[in-house]
Amino acid sequence: MATLNIKDFPEGLYDLLKSRASRERRSVAQEVIRLLEAAVDVPEPLSILELRGLGKEHWQGIDAGRYVDEERSEWGS
Repeated sequence: MATLNIKDFPEGLYDLLKSRASRERRSVAQEVIRLLEAAVDVPEPLSILELRGLGKEHWQGIDAGRYVDEERSEWGS
């Protein structure tokens, strides 16, 4: 496993990191690894072309046309 040394690490930031690690019941090294994994594991943004069918599970058994008509009928109220 690789070793990472950080020079001139701000003392205040280290204190915050140490507190967070303690809250999460991790060592400082484990918390740094977890935070870095979360930071670099950002998924690629979806293309508009990949959104086809997104959310369809929420519309199972619902007549979309009727739903829209009902919503529109409430606008005038």
